[in-house]
Amino acid sequence: MFERPASGERAVVVQLDFGQGAVEERLAELKLLASSAGATVEAVVEGRRGAPDPALFAGKGKVEEIGVALRAHEADLVIFNHALSPAQQRNLEKSLECRVVDRSALILDIFALRAKSHEGKLQVELAQLSHLSTRLVRGWTHLERQKGGIGLRGPGETQLETDRRLIGERVKLLKSRLAQVEKQRRTRRRARARRDVLSVSLVGYTNAGKSTLFNALTKAGAYAADQLFATLDTTSRRLFVGSGNVVISDTVGFIRDLPHALVAAFHATLEETAHADLLLHVVDAASEDRDAQIAAVDAVLDEIGATEAPRILVWNKIDLTHATPAVVRDACDRIERVFLSARTGDGLGLLREALAGAAQAALAPAGIASAGDSDSGADPRAHNSGSRPSVGTLFPCDK
Repeated sequence: MFERPASGERAVVVQLDFGQGAVEERLAELKLLASSAGATVEAVVEGRRGAPDPALFAGKGKVEEIGVALRAHEADLVIFNHALSPAQQRNLEKSLECRVVDRSALILDIFALRAKSHEGKLQVELAQLSHLSTRLVRGWTHLERQKGGIGLRGPGETQLETDRRLIGERVKLLKSRLAQVEKQRRTRRRARARRDVLSVSLVGYTNAGKSTLFNALTKAGAYAADQLFATLDTTSRRLFVGSGNVVISDTVGFIRDLPHALVAAFHATLEETAHADLLLHVVDAASEDRDAQIAAVDAVLDEIGATEAPRILVWNKIDLTHATPAVVRDACDRIERVFLSARTGDGLGLLREALAGAAQAALAPAGIASAGDSDSGADPRAHNSGSRPSVGTLFPCDK
């Protein structure tokens, strides 16, 4: 009978190169994820493969190398920077005789640590149960034993079937509660629309400085820290720019290979982003991997249906790159990219100018043109194949 080993905090992390590139950046991110979850990275095992091994993911020889590292550093946890199948996870734990965690489970664990609000906890629990339901299949043989004993013999149901049923019932309850949350959010969105208030959402890769920028703009005092997923719960504040009103929201950060279960569970939160009038896509200008991070954010935005949302790219942390505040304008002289430092405040005035222009456009008789409305008169260049919509889709361009 296979019993899962107890978990620990002294970890060996594993990063395999399957030809996807940016290996060093991915490894650095994995170490940050591990430390954010409370683990201490004792050793790193790297390797290169053409494809994952069906049984052990890393192959027999590499697994033996991981075992040597475990014993040498007295570690009690292995973290893979990849998604493992239930069978692969079970085989690895049986071979290494320690707890094995994949990237998805690690991110879910961090979300569980960070969730503070009732809504956030509901969403994290739903994501965890969705992930756990796939781990019940052939994962732990003790779950397959029939209940027995005097008075309990008969057809009955296996413990595995019981666990599946209980998880299914809990998932159904959580989805029902989150449906109520989505209903409340829709009501608030309709109220903002009636008041002609521009809805702006901050999006970006985790630790890009979204919360710091949010605090710099609104003086809200929201929690901000140099760590991954410091913010899970959406925080909104009213901001007065020029002659218009703006409601700006700080949302959860994105990351590459974000578990689908999390995206589905956080639908109520991410829906705010999908329905925003304008997205401020915050980019860590000091990161060497910023292009891949932008692509990862775009992928999540596409998954939640926000591909066509107008946006401004905000290149943050220019104080670390010694760049100067600046803007890039489109053919209609509207700001579509801002270079600033949320920490020092340099360039914030330029961003406020862009928000004021967007708010003014929202109050115009034409209102905000829908990005998918062919009759809106929006700049057709913003919808070229493969291009991200800019703030130019907010209102027509005469040029």
